[in-house]
Amino acid sequence: MNPQRLLNERGPVLDENGCPIPGYSTRSVRQYHRAQIHANGMRIKEWDWYQVSNDHLCLQFTYGHAAYVGQVDVMMFDFKTGEKIFDVGTLIPFALYRMKLDKDGEKDSYISYESKTINMVLDTKNNIRRLSFSCKDGNGEIILKRKNPHSLVITVPFDEKKTQFYYNHKINCMSAAGYVNWQGKRYVFNERDSFGLLDWGRGVWPFHNEWYWSNATGYVDGQMLGFNLGCGFGNPSLATENIVFYKGSYSKYGNVTFECDKTDYNKPWHIYDEDGRIDLILDPVYDRLTKTKVLWIDNCTHQMFGGFKGSIILDDGTKIELTGKELISFAEHAVNNW
Repeated sequence: MNPQRLLNERGPVLDENGCPIPGYSTRSVRQYHRAQIHANGMRIKEWDWYQVSNDHLCLQFTYGHAAYVGQVDVMMFDFKTGEKIFDVGTLIPFALYRMKLDKDGEKDSYISYESKTINMVLDTKNNIRRLSFSCKDGNGEIILKRKNPHSLVITVPFDEKKTQFYYNHKINCMSAAGYVNWQGKRYVFNERDSFGLLDWGRGVWPFHNEWYWSNATGYVDGQMLGFNLGCGFGNPSLATENIVFYKGSYSKYGNVTFECDKTDYNKPWHIYDEDGRIDLILDPVYDRLTKTKVLWIDNCTHQMFGGFKGSIILDDGTKIELTGKELISFAEHAVNNW
């Protein structure tokens, strides 16, 4: 594994010239300030994205923007049956200065949005997050509780331009409990088998970009296991996004490879690392395909849901075997022009 830079002291995300300081941490120790960015404001992107899922339901909250346009959205689908239950939201023009997003993914925060289409609240206090929404046809509330003090925080540069960067905080290993009422039907997420994920992103990057990403949380022999794996986005020479969480601790990994059939994303995916410690197969059952093509924007993502089987070897040598039932989650391939 290539040496990675652990950032464990407080400091800025960007230096005095607006260049990123690459590295990773497992808590939020770096300070993000939009004013330090040396780039056209219309290239800034900021978002808070939450996913809540169990073995068949997936609920996603989006609050974010790409400077010139923002999105507030809630979507729910059943990836076992393939049913898209609902997708409700609104677009916000010229969102860079109209949408308030926080500078830190861990500190207490309160985001509230109200419109004729949708109302949303994202409320963080200590290690508990409350997500809620309401609209004409339904409402819902979810409580997320962190079960592992560690998470993934990375700052990665891009080779195309020295002031481009991605500052990202991913928090999984959160239990989820709550409900969604939609058109007279009630859907329940139970804490014993439902999990939450936060993808908190800030940055400026090239117009054309591509990535592979996978994230999962579940129980193995009564212990919570989670991982975040990815490649393709930025220069990971000093910080990869590859990490496994188990029993309140974490193990860090070097580069990973995603192998999938781009002519048929429903065929099995193979995810493995360069040191032979991660070897996973995802058997997809559902493709949450999203495409956006408006003016110069041309984005496409295949988010594949299913069970993971294979093995993971931790830093202490412990080998964890997966049968395809313990971790039910996703891997995705995105190609974006925006």
